Amino acid sequence: MGKDKDKNGKKSDDHSDHLGKSAYAEALEPLEVELNRLARWVAHHGKRVLVVFEGRDTAGKGGAISAVSSCLNPRQCRTVALAKPTEIERTQWYFQRYIAHLPAAGEIVLFDRSWYNRAGVERVMGYCSEDEVQRFLKQAPVFEKQLVDDGILLFKYWLTVDQAEQEERFAERRSDPLKRWKLSPIDLKARLKYREYGTARDAMLEATHTKHAPWTLVDFNDQRRGRLTLIRHLLGQLPDCDVPEQRIEFEPLPAPPARESFTGPLRPIPSI
Repeated sequence: MGKDKDKNGKKSDDHSDHLGKSAYAEALEPLEVELNRLARWVAHHGKRVLVVFEGRDTAGKGGAISAVSSCLNPRQCRTVALAKPTEIERTQWYFQRYIAHLPAAGEIVLFDRSWYNRAGVERVMGYCSEDEVQRFLKQAPVFEKQLVDDGILLFKYWLTVDQAEQEERFAERRSDPLKRWKLSPIDLKARLKYREYGTARDAMLEATHTKHAPWTLVDFNDQRRGRLTLIRHLLGQLPDCDVPEQRIEFEPLPAPPARESFTGPLRPIPSI
């Protein structure tokens, strides 16, 4: 069901304490400047930054990743969102297919879900055995220690959302044709397993919250506030990122600006 608006344009069943779009945009703007400083620092020093975004369905992982990456060079900052493993990948070491996507020097990589699928959706939905889960929970801290020891800056975020809020977001996806693609058959089944996902999450956090790769929980019941909180935290975990900017000078054009023209039979389509 969608959210009806009153004559003032406010959503009648909206959360009155949720951050509005204009206030969010105003708060995000200086953080985008800081994210660009971070990206220059990463490139200048050849650092490797890896950020893992995890959470329940509808928690807001995609929006958070977009808030981080939309102002950055896509050649430097890339998002990894893997599909379900292939038949060959199912026979490999579990972490193997993720290794190819780790950052190189000067890169920022954002994982939209990650190897933690095994401790969450795979466990709850029965896509792996309990032995495989226990093996994962033992190996994940070791795997991450190797990443950190090799110099990768690893950050892990769990986006929290209450079931009532999750239900509203599921309903919005169902009613909005532009968001309906986000509802998969797995989502519909997983929706009924909120408590089971919580139990699996707690076991995952207990086993994989380590000194070298700690988890950070961020409240995403208000997604805009959650994005701002996450970005501020991420920026706060890194040293002063101030790198001198290269001064860019434009030489004067040798002639007045030219119009784009075509000598062949092709022409631009008429503007609407």
